[in-house]
Amino acid sequence: MNFTFSDEQEELRRTIRRFLEDKSPSAEVRRLMETDEGYEPAVWKQMAQELGLQGLAIPEEYGGQGFSFVETGIVLEEMGRVLLCAPFLSSVCAGANAILNAGSERDKENLLPGIASGEKIATLALGEPGGAWDADAITLRAQRSDDAWTLDGTKSYVLDGHIADLIVVAARLEGTAGTNGVGLFVVDGDADGLTRTLLETIDKTRKQARLEFSGVRAAPLGQPGAAWPALSKTLDQIAVCLSAEMTGGATRCLDMAVEYAKERVQFGRPIGSFQAIKHKCADILLRVESAKTAAYYAMWAAADDNEELPVVASLAKAYCAEAFFFAATENIQVHGGIGFTWEHDSHLYFKRAKSSELLFGDPTYHRSLLADRIGI
Repeated sequence: MNFTFSDEQEELRRTIRRFLEDKSPSAEVRRLMETDEGYEPAVWKQMAQELGLQGLAIPEEYGGQGFSFVETGIVLEEMGRVLLCAPFLSSVCAGANAILNAGSERDKENLLPGIASGEKIATLALGEPGGAWDADAITLRAQRSDDAWTLDGTKSYVLDGHIADLIVVAARLEGTAGTNGVGLFVVDGDADGLTRTLLETIDKTRKQARLEFSGVRAAPLGQPGAAWPALSKTLDQIAVCLSAEMTGGATRCLDMAVEYAKERVQFGRPIGSFQAIKHKCADILLRVESAKTAAYYAMWAAADDNEELPVVASLAKAYCAEAFFFAATENIQVHGGIGFTWEHDSHLYFKRAKSSELLFGDPTYHRSLLADRIGI
């Protein structure tokens, strides 16, 4: 296992950082937070046409560049650092990977080029009002009649579900339970019978929606009723992507805390010289560096499609979520009075940390999943 990045990967990081610092400053993040769409189409187009980010890890035969989860993780880490408001996690990490894992060759040829070019925004509709993320929680019904599939039920917490052009929906075939009978289906964002409602959530930098299906016609992705192995792998890959993104956010919280500790003067000296502040910054550093180790290991496991992926994905998601939340809360404490005001950016990271902690399973869920997977 190689824990160093190549020169090309480091150059990718520098290029993405320059682009994102220009396109996603704090003022732009705050502007996009107040819009329903939650992203800037012109920047999304630039990401696709100038940098090829949407197709970075999609195989070349389907219109992508054929890179791996390592490169995707680097991009996500930089996006998390600036709280980029864009449907990258939903379209590239969730939607595209679900199609790659579950779809037939024809499905991939038909669906992936549009995602890779940025012309289509995809997402994965998994979560339901109950809030769980496992197979037992999937209750949305898929029924077949007259050679057509229809979906009935509700999905919640769907990333960018209100703007997605293509929705991959996890549904349950009638009369099945558990991991048996779970299918993935493709639905157009403007399909008849589909109602999409933008949700009010704590983190406005990442939009989520409730989708209500009433007799919505859908096309099966791969074999109907046998999608759980592919869906489970997709969820592990999403956990890896989220871990990389959270690591970027945690790193920025550390940088903000250290910068302020150097600049803020109290009793005639920088507050960073006081032991209490030194300890806080040191504790954040320890959590951040440990989170990077977990996230990078998970990125390489995903890139190699290693048998360890299910284990390290849950490990990384649990640890990186707690590290990000710790860094975000301590960053507010270091900033003192100003850190408690809404005008300060530390609150944006705090809310993103809490949202990411819960998304696709909180640390308790992933530790339980990890225990099951290693047999304890």
